[in-house]
Amino acid sequence: MVSTAGSTGQAALRAPVAGEVLARFLGKDRISADDVIALRRDVFGDGLVSREEAEALFEIDSQAGGACPEWRSFLIEAVADYVVHQEAPAGYVSEHNADWLIACMSDAGHAESLMQVEVAIAVLERARSAPARLSAAALDLVARAVVESDARTVSGAEFTPGAVGKAEVDVLRRVLFAFGGKAGIGISREEAEALFDLNERIKDAVNHPEWTDLFVKAIANFVMCASGYAPPPREEALRRDAFLDGTDVNLAGFFQRMLSGGLSGVLDAYRGSNGMEGAWTERNASREKAEADAEAIDADEAAWLVDRITRDGDIHENERALLTFIGRESRSIHPSIRELIDRVA
Repeated sequence: MVSTAGSTGQAALRAPVAGEVLARFLGKDRISADDVIALRRDVFGDGLVSREEAEALFEIDSQAGGACPEWRSFLIEAVADYVVHQEAPAGYVSEHNADWLIACMSDAGHAESLMQVEVAIAVLERARSAPARLSAAALDLVARAVVESDARTVSGAEFTPGAVGKAEVDVLRRVLFAFGGKAGIGISREEAEALFDLNERIKDAVNHPEWTDLFVKAIANFVMCASGYAPPPREEALRRDAFLDGTDVNLAGFFQRMLSGGLSGVLDAYRGSNGMEGAWTERNASREKAEADAEAIDADEAAWLVDRITRDGDIHENERALLTFIGRESRSIHPSIRELIDRVA
């Protein structure tokens, strides 16, 4: 059993609370606003959220036939509070908490409601640092909803069955913003893999044009910039608070510009006076080197990209758009990628 307060005694005292919560509300046809008031009193009464209580809330959600808007807000708040703030150092999602949340997301009973994705977004938005695989797992859950269910977002926007529509793009973008906006600059390899997997699953569908835009920018960010964010271990995270709390480098603003503009926004964001240049100046004290590195693709990145694009024996529409963009913008292109670019020219 995991104690949120670091005490075995406190964990033992809190376990019955979770059991009582589960017994009182499990299997209800609908969670009402009055139920949420009672749950808030039970869960937040002592100012702590335990893992047992968080698991109980997920179980209640998986079996509820319906729920009021207050329930969604409460579930997101309670689970995010546990994952982000109940272990030291506060604000850093631990490896085992990330694994726990990913397991909860994988066991989601209501994939069509995307509640688990909203929880993951809330965690990523609030955390200073989180393992990249948590963001990738949220992307995978969106992909699962796209392919396997007639889903709708928590706000009620309907998904397009079997394709990536505007609602799907909006959710995917929110996941990427949530992970990159705090301490991470670039798209991680885990996220890039998840986006490629989704693209391959819906390659023959009629997808929204914004999906191509998002896919190309995200993958280009990873392969061209080699800056996939790797969260620091806890002992290092405690020593990096000064940098992460600094206001001289607007990382969130950089990441949002990169993903919300046109395709040229990838490089424009890196060249912005308050974005990539500022961050790399702090880290490397070399603006020219950073800009050159941002546009170069090395052998490892090239091998990964070639493998992903050629894996199923065909080059699809979004992959063609990606290669075209790299060919136009990158000042140093590996020969293996140049060969693919020539094939689509």
